[in-house]
Amino acid sequence: MYDSVIDVLVVGAGPYGLSVGAYAHHAGLRVRVIGTPMDFWRNHMPAGMYLKSEPFASSLGSPVAGLTFTEYNGGWPEGLPIPLHTFVSYGQWFAEQAVPEPEPSQVLRVEGDPGRVYTVTLSTGEEVRARAVVMAVGVGPFAHVPRRLASLPTALVTHSVVHREFDRFAGKEVVVVGAGQSALETAVLLADCGARPVVLARTPQLAWNSLPGRTGSLLQALLRGPQSGLGRGWRTWLWSERPQTVRYLPARTRRNIVKNTLGPAGAWWLRDRLDSRVGRMLGRHVVDAAPHGDRVRLIVEDRRGDRTEVRADHVIAATGYVPDVDRISALPPELRRRLRRTHTSPALDAHFQSSLPGLYFAGLTAAATFGPVMRFVHGADFAARRIVGHLAETVGAGTARQDKPAAPHDATMVR
Repeated sequence: MYDSVIDVLVVGAGPYGLSVGAYAHHAGLRVRVIGTPMDFWRNHMPAGMYLKSEPFASSLGSPVAGLTFTEYNGGWPEGLPIPLHTFVSYGQWFAEQAVPEPEPSQVLRVEGDPGRVYTVTLSTGEEVRARAVVMAVGVGPFAHVPRRLASLPTALVTHSVVHREFDRFAGKEVVVVGAGQSALETAVLLADCGARPVVLARTPQLAWNSLPGRTGSLLQALLRGPQSGLGRGWRTWLWSERPQTVRYLPARTRRNIVKNTLGPAGAWWLRDRLDSRVGRMLGRHVVDAAPHGDRVRLIVEDRRGDRTEVRADHVIAATGYVPDVDRISALPPELRRRLRRTHTSPALDAHFQSSLPGLYFAGLTAAATFGPVMRFVHGADFAARRIVGHLAETVGAGTARQDKPAAPHDATMVR
């Protein structure tokens, strides 16, 4: 008979949560993954979008062969953009193969005695006791709206994360704030739906990622550096493939790396679609925003200090995500106060464990410790391996193993 305490509970069933769940199950740990697989990607990403990452960098973390994105459903050619629905289907298939029955509920509260047992309250009313908890909450809680826009009513301003469809903006003037992939693709999708979008950004010129693949001579390829999950270049390869090195750098250096690696840019395949249907106001930023009847009035300023008034029906802030443990509602205030932090993120050890023993963080919340790869799917395998390797040595070692299911041996099916 099992005792009433499981080894690990995973909060979230996106790429990081599913990867941790797969590794934990394969290691023979008693694990429960709470969340509907790929729910955020399916319901909070715009229909019609494509992934920016290349196929080889779009795999969830698996402890066995046969479960990468490029092996799913007969494979996917490099250089062909991945539709959102294809990636969602891959994630759901991965969950079916590798993760023991993710539970479509929500975690309401995590509390207890760090280092001993956590009590986790689910939306079903059940209380689960676990020796370790992995917070893999994704990016949803951390949607960032700039201060000058945040004071507007939600009828006039929204973050890009809330939009799956854009049909309601047909015939409307919409200002999209930002210069990254989310902003540029949002503007294109708005235009496809008959809206009149304008991209408003601080940058004086939009940046575009180059077409992947090796070009030029061998010397040119060496100078450009290797291709990695985050792109091409020697430093990029280091942050992408050896994220453990980032942790040894000073906190300010780590913040600069996260901020400046892979800055705002559009995917190469989107460039031709950002055509004359999309207006551009570059080299400008918002200095004031206020309702004007049922519309919004913006005052924008250029680099010379000259100001212009802009009126629109709506503003979409495609302004990214800022991790902040105080925005994780499942962690009660008394628990959050005890967390050691790096700025607004949890400070983590080499195994993604926070200053509270048994409480781990994966994904965007780990970027302040392990660098920019934690902002992307490509970091999921490294995080899952590190977390579960530590759990197997600590939590797993202290549990009666004879009552646990044996780790599976099939190379492709690990349920």
